[in-house]
Amino acid sequence: MNSSNKLVTVILAVSAVLFATGVIRKCRSMTAKGNQKVIAVIPKGTANMWWATVNQGAQKAAEENGVRILWTGPEMETDRERQIQAVDDVLVQDVDAVVLGPNDFKALVRSAEKIVAKKIPCIIIDSPLDSDCYDAFAGTDNYRGGADAARRLGAALQGHGTVILTHFVQNSASTEERARGFKETLAAEYPGVKVAAEQYTLGTVEDARQRTTDMLTKLGKVDGAYAVNHPSSVGAYKALQTSGMAGKIHFVGFDSDPVLLTGIENGEVDALIVQNPFEIGYQGVKLALRKLAGETLERTCNVPSMIVDKSNLEEMKQRFPSALGL
Repeated sequence: MNSSNKLVTVILAVSAVLFATGVIRKCRSMTAKGNQKVIAVIPKGTANMWWATVNQGAQKAAEENGVRILWTGPEMETDRERQIQAVDDVLVQDVDAVVLGPNDFKALVRSAEKIVAKKIPCIIIDSPLDSDCYDAFAGTDNYRGGADAARRLGAALQGHGTVILTHFVQNSASTEERARGFKETLAAEYPGVKVAAEQYTLGTVEDARQRTTDMLTKLGKVDGAYAVNHPSSVGAYKALQTSGMAGKIHFVGFDSDPVLLTGIENGEVDALIVQNPFEIGYQGVKLALRKLAGETLERTCNVPSMIVDKSNLEEMKQRFPSALGL
């Protein structure tokens, strides 16, 4: 056999081995898929600590029930197009159910409709959709959380004063409800407390810091501040610190962070309305499994929020470290 023929023989042999290996891997993958259900969990953003805790809860539910989680989504919570693409991607991967935390309550409606059209269970978590095209929702009672924040701030101000409100991005249903609950409760129960200014942000801590600073600078003097989620709360608190207002005005935030917990210890943060992201992820996967088992689901699974202040901070650290971001 000449050198040319030997080379051809070697190439064919290697190709055959690679082909066979690929077939074996594919067969193993198909066998694994056949024995284990796969639930896609698509968060608003994968870079945020809050959503990392949601993932921990989802993974816990998966481990308890012998299923696999496919965790995928946009890095930033403002990237609607990437989240829409993430839904499209999982729909061609033969997943058994989808748990979706929509980062835009309108833009993700079509994505949910695609999931349902394929007869795949669709569970929405954290933030509602502007549609009823899903099987169940698991998340915080956001309006009530906003109302709780209004009561804490209104009481701290003894029913009189001006406050500012730092929003998240527009069309985020969960944070819009927290703002609505806050404003409507102030109007009804503390009419002497007025919202003097409010600003939407681009969804980052730095932008929330800048927008809050702008409001403080423009107004000159305010008595209180409220922010509606993790990045807006951290950003607003940093604005209070850099402007010399921390501890001089009352501040209530939504969601937790070690920085904000230190603020409670220092007397610069009055209270935090804290969700339980671990439980939201856990319940989202459990609802998907119940739907796959043929159960009729309740439309809404409310996960209670908690109020953390100086009086219960140490206890809450011990009982709910993941919810506090520790």
